[in-house]
Amino acid sequence: MTVLTELKDKETIEAKNYINKVFETVKQRNPNESEFHQVVKEMFDSLVPVFAKHPVYMEQSILERIVEPERVITFRVPWVDDQGKVHVNRGFRVQFNSAIGPYKGGLRFHPSVNASIIKFLGFEQIFKNALTGQPIGGGKGGSDFDPKGKSDGEIMKFTQSFMLELFRHIGPDVDVPAGDIGVGRREIGYMFGQYKRIRGGYEAGILTGKGLEYGGSLTRTEATGYGTVYFVQEMLKEKGLSFTGSTVVVSGSGNVSTYAIEKALQLGAKVVACSDSDGYIYDPNGISLDTVKRLKEVERNRILEYVKEHPHAQYFEGCSGIWSIPCDIALPCATQNEIDESAAEMLVANGVKAIGEGANMPSTSEAINVFLRNNILFGPAKAANAGGVAVSALEMAQNSSRLSWTFEEVDAKLQHIMINIYRNSVKAAEDYGYSGNLIAGANIAGFKKAADAMIAQGVI
Repeated sequence: MTVLTELKDKETIEAKNYINKVFETVKQRNPNESEFHQVVKEMFDSLVPVFAKHPVYMEQSILERIVEPERVITFRVPWVDDQGKVHVNRGFRVQFNSAIGPYKGGLRFHPSVNASIIKFLGFEQIFKNALTGQPIGGGKGGSDFDPKGKSDGEIMKFTQSFMLELFRHIGPDVDVPAGDIGVGRREIGYMFGQYKRIRGGYEAGILTGKGLEYGGSLTRTEATGYGTVYFVQEMLKEKGLSFTGSTVVVSGSGNVSTYAIEKALQLGAKVVACSDSDGYIYDPNGISLDTVKRLKEVERNRILEYVKEHPHAQYFEGCSGIWSIPCDIALPCATQNEIDESAAEMLVANGVKAIGEGANMPSTSEAINVFLRNNILFGPAKAANAGGVAVSALEMAQNSSRLSWTFEEVDAKLQHIMINIYRNSVKAAEDYGYSGNLIAGANIAGFKKAADAMIAQGVI
């Protein structure tokens, strides 16, 4: 063994020991927060060669600093339903890291929301936002409020109450929330109106995902779904593959899923399945996007209704079975951890060639190992679903300059950003011994950008 090899081994061991020590501290300080532990572990696993090569990150205690949110806000949200009954929900905002720019990340309204979920999403957002190349830091928020079955009036009352506390902590140069699961243009509109009423002024840049009538950006609705497909398209090109003629399965039927389906269809694919939280539909002739859009966006109905208009299609209760449908490309766009190890094994057995994560970390670590072990092209959420926040940053830029760009202009910028994210992830993977592993590549590229900004600003 040469002296150089011994030196490298020593540096690697030191880096592993440091990272393991920090991870143990994370678990002790954040007990019972399994989702947060999962995302931190997934990031840390990629960083050993980075710390071995750049010990300055250990000297500056970057990991200890970056895993600790700059601010965690929890608050009560009381509201009154249509029958006059008072309800109380819990609101959250985690302002995780502002080294690159103001905190940026969505608001999620869903019964599953808790501190662990919000910290998991906020931590992931730091590096996703860094990958976009836009000047935005990482944050996330939301509430355990369930918008399903609520009237427009109840939604308005809740969101107005939510904003009565949130307004104290946000601003165009401080923290700019957006939508996420359960928070669409309607909810953003109600919150924007309440913020404007409280502040007594028009600050268009305090929320993104707004309606076009009051400062929203063209292409924002489509951005996450389109961006996921643009990223997967780049992966496929490397192997001489494409969406043209491919069979695609997309989980979910919300905003991300709908526009992932739309772009995949535009590129010549046949999408045969999609889902909602109750079950999934399989249409061997190819999903009718017009029907899905009308059911989900206009009528706010369940996906079950699809088979009433398309009797040749089939509906199945439960969501996990959707991954048993043979496909060339799978786009999980519903929620976290929806593909487990057994679902991944089914996909591989049925000949899947590529996975593009449209949701936030929809594959478990065990599922990811199955894909990597079988050399399946894998686009991780941190990179593949960054299109939404990228266009949110473009919306902020338009608000700041009081301009409105065309759909084509924003879409071209989105494509450019997604291609750059892919290329930067590929290069980072190659530079640190993970050639072909886009999970490690995206983790490293995002981490280095945030960490270097932190070092440049001193101990903050």
